[in-house]
Amino acid sequence: MRNETIFQKQSMLGLPVLAPAMLLRRLCAGLRTRATEETAIASSGGRRVLVAGLGNYGMGSTRHSIGMAVLQQLAHRLNVADQWKADKRCQADMAVATLGHVQLVLLKPRRLMNINGRSVASAAEKFGLGPEDIYLLHDELDKPLGKVSLKLGGSARGHNGVRSCIECLHSDVMVRLRVGIGRPQGKMSVERHVLEAFSSTEREVLPRVLEQGAELVLGHIQRRIQSEKSEGLSSGETEHRGTPTS
Repeated sequence: MRNETIFQKQSMLGLPVLAPAMLLRRLCAGLRTRATEETAIASSGGRRVLVAGLGNYGMGSTRHSIGMAVLQQLAHRLNVADQWKADKRCQADMAVATLGHVQLVLLKPRRLMNINGRSVASAAEKFGLGPEDIYLLHDELDKPLGKVSLKLGGSARGHNGVRSCIECLHSDVMVRLRVGIGRPQGKMSVERHVLEAFSSTEREVLPRVLEQGAELVLGHIQRRIQSEKSEGLSSGETEHRGTPTS
């Protein structure tokens, strides 16, 4: 009787009527395909790097989530902007791209900024990555909009998303792309400033800023892989102004 009811509903909705055995086979096939894809990603050989865009999920137009906007631009550059998939284990949206022989795991946490680190740490565990294999893209109050720089490790400097990542990964060596958003003007609080959308004037320069950020990250990964066998990377910060530099 129950199967008959299912068939009747399928027919009323204009859906193809499938026998229980066929429904079960299709369900199992879908589960096998997904499991195969996840296994291939998690176990593939070669170099792998995790790039996480920090922010408040669902608030992508705000200043605080500009790291996610840069990540989206990076996904466009790598032709995977339409390949985001929700990952329940990491509670994040994820896309996987290749850069030469390097696999890039792009991550957008589905969490609030101050607990982004939980998603980043879960992804690091899933893919067997250490803190040195992780890039964090985030907003920076102490830089004006239009200034983008890489920082090789270091403290959170008051950024709650970075602090969460440091606490969850038990390390501060992650490479950080710091995207300037500037400090609030007048009496506006910092909290209101970062949670507001960019002004119309600011939006005019955003495309250039996002492209600069994506270019800087890609260039650093490429140079880092090329020199991986040499002695480490120098600490400090590379300031980026205008045209991306090598």
